[in-house]
Amino acid sequence: MPAIVAATTFTVVIVLILTERLHLTVAAFLGALVLIFAHVMTLGQAIGYINQSHATLALFFGVMILVRAFEPTNIFAYLGTQMVVMAKGEGKRLVLAVIGITTPICAVLPNATTVMLLAPLLPPIAQEIGIDFVPLLILMVFVANSAGLLTIVGDPATFIVGDSINLSFNDYLMRLSLGGAIAVGAILIMAPFLFRDIWNKKLDDMNTLPHPKINHPRVLMLGGLLVATVLLFFVIGETLPTPIPPASVALLGAAMALLLASQSKIDTVNNILKDVDWSTLLFFMSTFVLIGGLDKTGVINNISGILAVILGKNIALGSIALLFLVGILSSVVPNIPLVVAMVPLLKQYLVNVGLIGAEFLNPGFQGQLPPEVLPLFYAMMFGATLGGNGTLMGASSNIVAAGVAEQHGGKISFSKFLKYGIPVMLVQLVVAALYIAIRFLF
Repeated sequence: MPAIVAATTFTVVIVLILTERLHLTVAAFLGALVLIFAHVMTLGQAIGYINQSHATLALFFGVMILVRAFEPTNIFAYLGTQMVVMAKGEGKRLVLAVIGITTPICAVLPNATTVMLLAPLLPPIAQEIGIDFVPLLILMVFVANSAGLLTIVGDPATFIVGDSINLSFNDYLMRLSLGGAIAVGAILIMAPFLFRDIWNKKLDDMNTLPHPKINHPRVLMLGGLLVATVLLFFVIGETLPTPIPPASVALLGAAMALLLASQSKIDTVNNILKDVDWSTLLFFMSTFVLIGGLDKTGVINNISGILAVILGKNIALGSIALLFLVGILSSVVPNIPLVVAMVPLLKQYLVNVGLIGAEFLNPGFQGQLPPEVLPLFYAMMFGATLGGNGTLMGASSNIVAAGVAEQHGGKISFSKFLKYGIPVMLVQLVVAALYIAIRFLF
């Protein structure tokens, strides 16, 4: 009976999110509470499942504060205007500027956060040039989701999977960043065809452009040093004699940003904390509880048994199949709950077929998985992240862009996003499959 309740609750929550009957945070939060009140788990056990993924929550909480603290400097509005200036009024240059600015930012900040900050800049820019801003928003989303694969902290799904296998920031750079660069490169090659109207547009009068000024330049300079230091410790933190994980670095950066913003009086601590995306954090926590219910009641173990029968010990077949399966699922199911569900399922499958020992299932295990099974997890990262480009529901950054479009009088419909998203997703999944096969399997 508990297994039926857990599986049914998880399914209903996913359906409610897909159909947009309820806000995704409300649906997940209510689902988590159903498991507690139905005695599938106690409140203490639910908190325990949240605690198992504390690193994910800490990382994104820290980055949200770090970014929000320097918003009063007007740096993001300034960057938006520079995009048009760099483009010299030409549509094709603007497309390249969107890709060029979004890519490095999304390599180090969560993609939904980056879209939240940069997307509001595109509608006024598009109006100045006289083009529809909706395709530009969709382009930014594609780049943001793809560039999230450049580092382990660029996308929530990537970080969740990487953290589950104890993959360090540097190890990710060495093994997988090239795959992220190739994914962005695929968009670059497809852009002239997918966004033809924008690509061929040209603005003759550049003098009418607004020119926002940088506020609080000294604070911004100190903030830039702080962000650079945080990025440095993302890279070297885990190699120090006393290792510092990315989540701890992000929290320390957030604390220093709060100190700098409050002491310089560019903003108050209350204002900054008020603007933190608490909805996303609560959604993460609720999702961890829902997956915990599937794990506790044996649902994940049963599904992994089926997987073991189908795939056996064929890691190559399993990796490619998993990449496309997770990719297609991620286009219709938000990738965060999907990877949270798939990680324990995949580990249980590997235990069932004898490729890893049962000790790897321990949430506190700090060792390394055998190298031969890692392509399965790499495939999951690429599938979950790139599959999010397929439909409007595929990733949280897509939803953020849709909200920005509505605020500026436009609309990103499901069908319009699909027209761009399906070809991008299919090309990127094929490219990612080739990368994983050549780099890790053959």
